[in-house]
Parts: sequence; structure tokens; C-alpha cells
Amino acid sequence: MTRFLPALFGLIVLSLWELLVRELHVPKFVLPPPSLILDALVANFPSLLAALWETLKLTLAAFAVSFLGGLALAILFVQSRLIERSLLPYAVVLQVTPIVAIAPLIVIWVGVEHVERAVLILATIVAFFPILSNATFGLRSVDPGLADLFRLYRATPWQRLTLLQLPSALPALLAGARISAGLALIGTVVAEFVAGSGEATGLAWRIVESGNRLEIPRMFAALLLLSLTGLALNATIAWIERRLLRHWGAA
Repeated sequence: MTRFLPALFGLIVLSLWELLVRELHVPKFVLPPPSLILDALVANFPSLLAALWETLKLTLAAFAVSFLGGLALAILFVQSRLIERSLLPYAVVLQVTPIVAIAPLIVIWVGVEHVERAVLILATIVAFFPILSNATFGLRSVDPGLADLFRLYRATPWQRLTLLQLPSALPALLAGARISAGLALIGTVVAEFVAGSGEATGLAWRIVESGNRLEIPRMFAALLLLSLTGLALNATIAWIERRLLRHWGAA
């Protein structure tokens, strides 16, 4: 029964929203009622869906690059303290630097004719650090008894990595992946806002376009699609997490 509480709460909020907006005669260009947002979603669904697909492709690519790159760098950090002390400060600098500040520079570097590459780079920067930090923590969270056992049997570094460290790091790595996936979507949208979207096909550009034309219901419809996409990404990784960790007793 409790699984339906979020849906019930959402229906109550939407009903109150619809009622108050109509009773108070709020202009639709200020706050449209949910019924108008639904109409705008249906009317503009093909174009919004195509724009969402462009944004989603960049999001998934940024997540994949950040996952593989973050995991690879975390492995290097665990294998060598010298590498970690040399590179970790730069990873932190990238994490704390607002992408809106470096977006123009990235666009200049990759060229204005390759803005999608700039969006991919910026979204990867946003999504990179959670994977790096969680993977580093997980790779170091090895059971001491198992580590001693591997040393006793003279396991090679590759065997320790693949048979001990990576399986031990799996819960932390998947937790980082859930954070990183959401950040990849946020980073893609923000990067599209700041840097543009190449051929102006990303969903962020549709939001800007709708706002400029005061097509607020259409803008809310695009925001709704973004929210549903974020929920879908989170649910997908949560499902993968449950499947992989069902024998850990942690799902």
C-alpha cells in the first residue's frame, strides 16, 4: 500500500494546483494549470521527444565516459599513492569549478561547429567525480582477512584487482553510479543552456525557446519529460544495483 503514497501525494498536489490556478485566474504565461501542460505535451510530443533523445544520447555518453574514466583513475589511485597525490587535486578542481564558467572556453577549444562535443565534455566533468571518489573508497574497503589470504597465496596484482578489490568495491561503485547518472543529465542540460546544442535540437534549447516565446505550458511539458527521464535513469541503475547485489544482502 505504501508504494502508492507518492502517486497519491502527486495527484493531490496536481489537483490543488489545477484548482488554485483556475480559481485565482493566474495567467497561463505565469503558471499554467496541469491540464494545459498535458495538452502542450500531447500537441508537441513528437518534437519534444526528438529533442529529449538528443539530450539523452549526450547524457548516456557522458555517463559512460565518466564511469569508465573514473573507475580507471580510481584503480590507478589505489595502486599508487604517488599518482593519487599528483592527480587528485586536479580532479577536485574540476569538481568544484562551475561548468558555466568554463563552458565558453571549452566551446572555443573544440570549435563552435562542434558544440555537441563541448556539451559532452562539460557533462562528463560534472558526472566524473562521484565515480572516482566512490570507486576509490570501495577499492580500498577490502576485508583485511581476505587481503591477507590473497597475499598468503601470492596472488598477482591482477588477481587481487579482479577477484578481490573490484567485487568489494561494487556497492560503493553502484552508489556512485546512481549519483553520476543524475549529474550527467543535469550537466548535459546546463551545458546545453550555456554552450548551445549544435543544431539547436536538445531539450534544453526547447525550454529556452518556449520561455522566449512565452509558451510556458510547452516549457513545463519539456521540464516534465526531463524529470521523468531522471527518474527513469535512477530506476534503471537501482534495478541493476538490486540484481548485482542480491547476494550481498544489501539490496
